[in-house]
Amino acid sequence: MKQIQAIRSASALTVALVLGLLAGCERPPVDTVQRGYRGTGMEQVYNPRLLAEQAAANEAPAPLEAASPDGPKAGQVYQNVKVLGHLSVGEFNRTMAAMTAWVAPKQGCVHCHNVQNFADDSLYPKLVARRMLTMTQTINTDWQRHVGKTGVTCYTCHRGEPVPKEVWFQPLMPKSANGLAGERAGQNAPAPSVGLAALPNDPFTAFLLDGENIRVAGTEALPSGNRQSIKQAEWTYGLMMHMSKSLGVNCTQCHNTRSLGSWENSSPPRVTAWHGIRMTRALNLEFLVPLTQTFPANRLGPMGDVAKVNCATCHQGAHKPLYGAEMAKFHPELMMKSPSLMAPPAAASDPAVVSSEDLNLLRGLTSEPAKTAAPG
Repeated sequence: MKQIQAIRSASALTVALVLGLLAGCERPPVDTVQRGYRGTGMEQVYNPRLLAEQAAANEAPAPLEAASPDGPKAGQVYQNVKVLGHLSVGEFNRTMAAMTAWVAPKQGCVHCHNVQNFADDSLYPKLVARRMLTMTQTINTDWQRHVGKTGVTCYTCHRGEPVPKEVWFQPLMPKSANGLAGERAGQNAPAPSVGLAALPNDPFTAFLLDGENIRVAGTEALPSGNRQSIKQAEWTYGLMMHMSKSLGVNCTQCHNTRSLGSWENSSPPRVTAWHGIRMTRALNLEFLVPLTQTFPANRLGPMGDVAKVNCATCHQGAHKPLYGAEMAKFHPELMMKSPSLMAPPAAASDPAVVSSEDLNLLRGLTSEPAKTAAPG
């Protein structure tokens, strides 16, 4: 009898151990959010484990105490203030302290300034920071169809680092003997830019810089309605993979899987993404590419180009940057363009000024869709 009881106890212990081991192998349950009508496959799946890992990186810092708008203006007290001279001295110093904490908390003021002469423009990070400041104001005023009233600050991209974690350069073009060896177009060389797929690993140059047409899906059932090649579709799919990974979502965030190209069956975030693509392209053309000569050679990419932005630069794995934290509202100076931006453009020799050709190109690339038609 004792032997039977011992066997039963051992068996129960074995079962408990097995169940314990199996329970340890189970991942936490995932959350599913319905995005569209049932039966269309429009669901978003969120993994609590992955969200917990991202939480710390998407936590917004506490705002600094507001400063008084009274007193002399920064442009009257300090020399060579070209953007925020209309702020009071208190407001100006508060903005500088915030920018230091957002961009260079380890380096401090010396990251941009010559502490012997703060008016000196000899350090290139100061020239870049000045241009990025105007870029932030432009995003918050001209691109509200993408960023809404939430807006952005320097911290949205930098997260306490002088160089944002997510930027991109054009990849080094492979050498070939007069093209006889063929051109892979970046395919079959898995890269994080396209979710480690075998797709063309540089969809950014075509769509976020050159303004190539992203749409590849035809509007008719027969081939006559679609003249895009399979290769072109692979480039487009590469950009979609990047957007999906950058926002931590799948295709159904924007698209109805029943008809991916149909605007009538898409969800509202697709319109937001449409404006986001054009915003990103405009920022690269208007603000970043013109800074190429400002950066030293060791800060340029293998093709000699400047670091540029894409969806991941702001989102960094979250469907909304910083999970929608409203940092910009505590800095009204970033939510409006400075009076100095309304002045006539600087001389053409200024590396931060866009050429007339680029401006004409930019105007064509960022035109908004007609209100009577769905954006294409």
